[in-house]
Amino acid sequence: MIDFNGQVAIVTGGSGGIGQAVVEGLARYGARVLVGYHHNEAAATDVVAAVQSSGREAAALAIDVREPDSGNVLVATAIERWGKLDILINCAGIADYGPLSEMSSERWRQTIQTNLTGIYHTCRAALRPMMQQRYGRIVNLAALYGTSGFPGQADFAAAAGGVIGLTRALAREAAPWQITVNAVAPGMIETDLIEVIPSEIQQWSAGIIALRRLGKPEEVAAAVLFLASPVASYITGQTLMVDGGWTMA
Repeated sequence: MIDFNGQVAIVTGGSGGIGQAVVEGLARYGARVLVGYHHNEAAATDVVAAVQSSGREAAALAIDVREPDSGNVLVATAIERWGKLDILINCAGIADYGPLSEMSSERWRQTIQTNLTGIYHTCRAALRPMMQQRYGRIVNLAALYGTSGFPGQADFAAAAGGVIGLTRALAREAAPWQITVNAVAPGMIETDLIEVIPSEIQQWSAGIIALRRLGKPEEVAAAVLFLASPVASYITGQTLMVDGGWTMA
């Protein structure tokens, strides 16, 4: 049974579709949650209000995960407010669409900085308090494209592949302290990120998915919550595909 009572979690990208679903799920099972967001203050405020209205604890913090000190600020804020840190969920991410031949170096840099380097910043900061208490759960959002590739999103695919590699390496490093590190790799999910993909490509994708539909944020959140929970104590270094059967490994 999933139970986060007494635990403290940080969720980056907590104002986005998947991030919101993760925040609400963590709180539903008892966690106190720090919601990291970048631009969408209104959405972050709404998800915090929804958690608080259910009798649970949550707070929001504006943060840019691309900044080197962002992870330290998030971790310090959570510990100052609730005394510890048990769970880190990295959901922050951006996406665009267009062939590599037309991709600007700035777009490439921003995607890698947000989707990959941002995870480095937060993971590095979270490790020390988790190591001190000899317990922790880190779940990083990657993407199906990190293993399969996808036309028009070479930067997104490269970052996701990097997240998978980082997750595996860190899982080996952190294991002696009973810290597990896993990744969840969504396929085509109904969030703002797929709005950059042309509708005909979305329709084509839905047609080759075994379940013949796009996924929902709550379906990704369910996988994240499992891996973040105490019941997943013997799972680390894994990448769980949540793609409706697009890939089958």
